Amino acid sequence: MDPRPQQERSRVTQQRLLDATIDCLIKYGWSGTTTTIVAETAGVSRGAQLHHYPTKTALVLAAVDHLMQRRADEIRAANASGTRDVLEVMAATFTGPLFSAALEVWVAARTDETMREALVPLEARLGRDLYRLTVDLLKADESRPEVRHAVQTTLELLRGLGVANLLNDDSARRRAILDSWSNQLDTILGG
Repeated sequence: MDPRPQQERSRVTQQRLLDATIDCLIKYGWSGTTTTIVAETAGVSRGAQLHHYPTKTALVLAAVDHLMQRRADEIRAANASGTRDVLEVMAATFTGPLFSAALEVWVAARTDETMREALVPLEARLGRDLYRLTVDLLKADESRPEVRHAVQTTLELLRGLGVANLLNDDSARRRAILDSWSNQLDTILGG
C-alpha cells in the first residue's frame, strides 16, 4: 500500500491528469483528446480520472487553469528588467505549448455551448490575472487611462503574434514588432 496520505495521492493523480490533458491537447488537438487517452497518458485508471474530473470539459478547464497559474509563477520568477525584457517574457506565454492547448479549447468553445459557458468566466479571470501581472512587471501607473489601454493593447498584440506563430516560426518578425512596441510603450509608460 502507498504510504503517502490519501490527500497527497489524490493531488499527485490530479497533477498527472492535468499535465497529460495539456500534452494530449498539444499532440492530438481537441477532437483527438479523449478522457480515455488522457487517463492512459497520465498512467491512471479511467475510474480515477472520472473520480477527479467527471467530464472532458471539467478536465480541460482545470488543466488550462492549473497551467496558466504555473505559467504566471514562472513569469514572476523570470526577473525581467526593462520594458523589452518584460515583453519577451510575456510573449513566451503566447508562443508556448500552453497557448497552443488553450487555442484548441477556444476553438472548441466556439461551437460547444457547454464549453463556452464554462470557459468564458475562466478566461475573464485569467485575462484579469495576466493584465495584473503585466502591470506589475512593467511597474506601470495604471491610474492613467492611457497606461491601462497600452497594457491591454500589449496583451492583445502578444496574443495576435502568438496566433501568427502557430503555422510558421515568426520569431524574427515578432522581435522587430516587439522592439518597436517597446519604444512606444516606454513613451506611454513614462508619459
